[in-house]
Amino acid sequence: MAALSRRSLLLLGGVAAAGTLGALLPARPAYTPDDSFVRLRARWLEATAGSGFDPAAEPYRTMLRTLGERAARHRDAMAPSDGSLWPGRPFPSFGVTPGRLQTMARAYALPGTGLTGDAGLAGAVAAGVDHYRARVYAASARQTGNWWPWQIGVPKALLDAALLVGPHLGERRSRALADAVDHFVPERRLAFYRGTSTGANRVDLCTVRLLLAALRSDHEGARRAASALAPVFPLVREGDGFYADGSFIQHTHVPYQGTYGAVLLGGLAALLAVLRGSPWEVEAPPGFHEMVERSFTPFVHDGLCMDAVSGRAVGRQPYGDHARGRAIASALLLLAESASAERRSRWHGLVKGWALRDAARPMLDHADLALHARLAPVVADDAVPALDEPRGHRLMPMSARAVHRGPGWCAALSMASHRVAHYEHGNGENRRGWHTGAGMLQWWAGGHGDQYSDGFWRTADPYRLPGTTVSTRRLPDGAGEAWGGSCPPARWVGGTTDGRYAAVGQHLYGLGSTLEALRSWFFLDDAVVCLGAGITCADGVPVETVVDNRRTDAALSVGPGWAHLEGHGGYLVPGGGLRTLREHRPGAGEDGQAGEGGQAGRATEGGGTGRATEGGGTARAGAAGGGRDHVTLWLDHGVDPGSASYLYVLLPGATLDETRARAAGQAGVLPLANTAGRQGVAVPSLGLTAVNFWRGGAAGPLTASAPCSVLVRERGDGTAAVTVSDPREDLDSLVVTWNRPVSGLVEGHPLLMGATAGDRLALAFGPLADRQGASLTVTVSLGPDRLHLS
Repeated sequence: MAALSRRSLLLLGGVAAAGTLGALLPARPAYTPDDSFVRLRARWLEATAGSGFDPAAEPYRTMLRTLGERAARHRDAMAPSDGSLWPGRPFPSFGVTPGRLQTMARAYALPGTGLTGDAGLAGAVAAGVDHYRARVYAASARQTGNWWPWQIGVPKALLDAALLVGPHLGERRSRALADAVDHFVPERRLAFYRGTSTGANRVDLCTVRLLLAALRSDHEGARRAASALAPVFPLVREGDGFYADGSFIQHTHVPYQGTYGAVLLGGLAALLAVLRGSPWEVEAPPGFHEMVERSFTPFVHDGLCMDAVSGRAVGRQPYGDHARGRAIASALLLLAESASAERRSRWHGLVKGWALRDAARPMLDHADLALHARLAPVVADDAVPALDEPRGHRLMPMSARAVHRGPGWCAALSMASHRVAHYEHGNGENRRGWHTGAGMLQWWAGGHGDQYSDGFWRTADPYRLPGTTVSTRRLPDGAGEAWGGSCPPARWVGGTTDGRYAAVGQHLYGLGSTLEALRSWFFLDDAVVCLGAGITCADGVPVETVVDNRRTDAALSVGPGWAHLEGHGGYLVPGGGLRTLREHRPGAGEDGQAGEGGQAGRATEGGGTGRATEGGGTARAGAAGGGRDHVTLWLDHGVDPGSASYLYVLLPGATLDETRARAAGQAGVLPLANTAGRQGVAVPSLGLTAVNFWRGGAAGPLTASAPCSVLVRERGDGTAAVTVSDPREDLDSLVVTWNRPVSGLVEGHPLLMGATAGDRLALAFGPLADRQGASLTVTVSLGPDRLHLS
């Protein structure tokens, strides 16, 4: 953290006596009762607006000048009246008016803006804050509508502006603003960790109360605000917060590392930095940095934060996933300052890798001042290696999410369960995200970092989200409860992973539908094998499984039992029946959701697609206007299917020749079962056998006594790993047998109650119900006739 000049302290804290604090502050000052809040205000500006940069060097010179010019325009356009502060921005103007005042205050406080220390600008900020406080945010006003702007959005912006202009606000105005914040955000909001005072909201409320304490120079208020962060850190087993598997939940039922999670992470990073060395310092508990890495980094891919964990915000703005990724990157860099040297080095390498690979929305080009100042030195440092994202699988059953990374590609799976909502809508946002939890499978191959960023949610058919199985029954906008209140009754949602491969399953119930299905995904190095069975519905409409929906105008080739999208990847459908559609879809309405029923122009449909031919011909469509081109591939299960099924294989990044070759060779995958009782595959080249047992029974060489998920991988060293899980979280005991010669146990587990080797392996496990769906692994040595693996 760069040292602050005495001039900066004068601007921020109103220090009157020259020489009181000396010319420079140490990076970790020893606070005294007299200067605590002066330094806190200075640290707040550093953490939130940026520090450590040369204001005379580019790009900071231009960024700061641009900030100053914007602030000057806002200052010059101010025209206070009873109904507004700026013409055309009628009150309450919760976002724009406080935001402009905040911009003006930062132009006053930051160096190099052309308005640094300008008393006239500071006076305009002070007058504007008081004008808005008196007419909208008064202590006598009544909170109406959504609670958030009254308790978080508005007070954070007003307090930030007030602190930055310091003494220019004056005692009377400061007291009136403090009383108003106290009215809407009383200290009792922090007394209980529940309702709207959990997770990201709790961090924001603590921030508001800390800034209020800084405005009042209230030591006890600062202490209480800092101590109220404590409930955010411990792991939880239900409701909002962090889970042992890395899940983060907000709004009780919504996976939310993006948006709310990013807000929580950024807020914690700022508060920990601001309070460090102060009388109210907060020490992050042991394991906090590990939890952050376990929870957030799996969902960041080449600088974007995946939609699977972004709730109702997915269609909020173009490239919003990249904006969320930048927010997480910025928070990690700030948190890294207090992490161990080893973790700091790794986080720098991860963020550098994200930044260098984000070609769709280059991170430095779109960074704000604070992020740019932290990131640029890391990117320029040759001693910091740009780290690749770790290969393998991350399964988070508590949030019904999975992330898989193979060579050059990654995928994210979104499901719904008795604890995780079908989707979230609220405040008019995401009103047609109904089928997000129906097995939406988003994936990125090389060079497609904008696949779901640039107009996807604005133009895609909401009944055909990629990877989903859905009833085509039409739903009203905002079907189901708002804020993620609608969860299906499904308990078997989750699966098993050994960290590299995975068997994931979902007992699917349709939203507002009679649809029910059993679905499994087997994640391999270069493929995802997708199985569905027991697909039943009585809605009187067709049921479809959407193999994919790509926002692209790429050439599509279709052959017998396969299809290929140029530059994207291949699809194998051994049973045939693949249907395809190429269409140019216009933009959507105000909430960023595609139109009803897939209304579109220039659509072409058939057993091939568009102008594609069964012999592997190609077709291409061009983009036009404000819409986007989409290619959809799906399987039609007919009207009211009784027990339909499907099998297809996704080949991300595969070339046309590779797709054809895999189709001719059956993709190297042997289906073992695809019924309403069991779904499983074997991949001999990997020594892999995996089965999701919806009910106890046998599938290939594996047998289970109860519903569970089992994955076995034979290794080249004469051992095999047997991994099991209890997705339903209700097993008191489980017996798994593997019809394979085994000579003995190499490594057990505390819940392994017994193991029998010989011509076949039998493993008896104790109660798995309390493991929150987590996988456990037992290692055995193979018999003399084991499969030889190279």
